[in-house]
Amino acid sequence: MTWSEMQPLLEQACWDTLYMVGWSTLIAVVGGLPLGILLVLTDRGGLLQNVLANKVIGQVVNIARSMPFIILMVALMSFTRAITGTTIGREAAIVPLAIGAIPFFARLVETAVREVDHGLVEAVQAMGGNTWTVVRRVLVPESLPSLISSATTTVVALIGYSAMAGTVGAGGLGDIAIRYGFQRFENGLMWITVAILAVVISVIQFAGDYAARRLHRRGGGSGAEPRLRLLKAKPKLGKAA
Repeated sequence: MTWSEMQPLLEQACWDTLYMVGWSTLIAVVGGLPLGILLVLTDRGGLLQNVLANKVIGQVVNIARSMPFIILMVALMSFTRAITGTTIGREAAIVPLAIGAIPFFARLVETAVREVDHGLVEAVQAMGGNTWTVVRRVLVPESLPSLISSATTTVVALIGYSAMAGTVGAGGLGDIAIRYGFQRFENGLMWITVAILAVVISVIQFAGDYAARRLHRRGGGSGAEPRLRLLKAKPKLGKAA
């Protein structure tokens, strides 16, 4: 296969992969962020302590995370068809990709939020801040660098999942590698696909790490600067409570 024949295939496959990963990442962040925060808030000693709810949510997340993605795709076929009207193509792939990524990202969010200095939470509570104020003014802002890193890890994982989804007709780079590279013995095309995936992952990882470092330098994460910001915000916190 010549480059002129490969190029349109690769271009379409790249767009399909970015489309699937982009939408599934957005859904994973929207669903996983509150779920991860809820796991922290309902844990022992949390602001919304509820051990039973915490254990139930935790078990659901653990079960969803432990399921291999290829099995998850098959198990969700009926659900996927009900939402998208089909079980093949990039739109159909977004459903299992997002559902598989939500618990994955939620656990990363939980870990990131737990790293926030509890003294900052106590300071906001002492100023009259309620639970929503603590989440909005402390837990999310102070864990933002770690949350960016968690989102980056999730995107990288989703790229791998999307390549796997290509084996069952979801499209994207994985589909090209299987249909043309493996089944038609076009080894050159398969290795080009692998190289593109490696470059895309490297760029995303670099961008995520760079953003996390910049946020940390500007005051994100625990340290003296966040404490100073909270002290300056004391009057506002009292009004918001």
